Amino acid sequence: MISDAGDVQERVLRGVTLLPQNLDALPNGRLVLQSHGAVGERNAQIYGRDGRRRRSFAMGRAIEFMMADRQNNLWSAYFDEGVYVDPISTSGLVRWDSGGNQLWGYSPPQGVEYIDTVYAFNIMDTIAWASYHPTFPLLEVHANGHIRLRKNPVPSPLGMAVRGDQILMLGGGPRDRRDRLHHCHMTADEAVVVEEAELTMPNGASLKRYASPIGRGDCLYLRGTSARQWYVLNM
Repeated sequence: MISDAGDVQERVLRGVTLLPQNLDALPNGRLVLQSHGAVGERNAQIYGRDGRRRRSFAMGRAIEFMMADRQNNLWSAYFDEGVYVDPISTSGLVRWDSGGNQLWGYSPPQGVEYIDTVYAFNIMDTIAWASYHPTFPLLEVHANGHIRLRKNPVPSPLGMAVRGDQILMLGGGPRDRRDRLHHCHMTADEAVVVEEAELTMPNGASLKRYASPIGRGDCLYLRGTSARQWYVLNM
């Protein structure tokens, strides 16, 4: 594990019986691992600070994002291969407690499309943000179950960073626009583009090759061409 300050800490986990696809830190020094799994398979494991497994549970299949917030909530967002076949994945976005108990699943208001695939995701404190196929609304979900949907001018965004009423969306549209940034102002009902820019390296070169972006609050983390290469985009 590496902190924002660059401190490195090694943790040994005992009894790992899955091939991790996602990993995140939980409160009190715990870790959660998640792998691909069949319907009903216990494909998530929680480990204590001592590296021993505390619990295994089914998190659903076809997980696109798995992220914990700072207030004991664990969120999982799904893509179509799970949404249409797995009872856990079917809502497209699920909230768990830090012990792996399912607390909430997304149900869109009447007249709004359900989640087919979550394209972009962000976690901050007790709020999750998502934009999803097929209509790509901007979804704001609070841990108390309150949701707000806004019109989104950016189709198929790949990542997002949020600060107050400002949101930065990456990508959108054809795949050759992976380097496009959209700075938006959020009103009560919609996100409005106020500025567009190109994502570049410090030397000015365009940055188009990166893995799935990870959004945490006002930061967007991009993994480069290797597992040890990361870029951080701050709003």
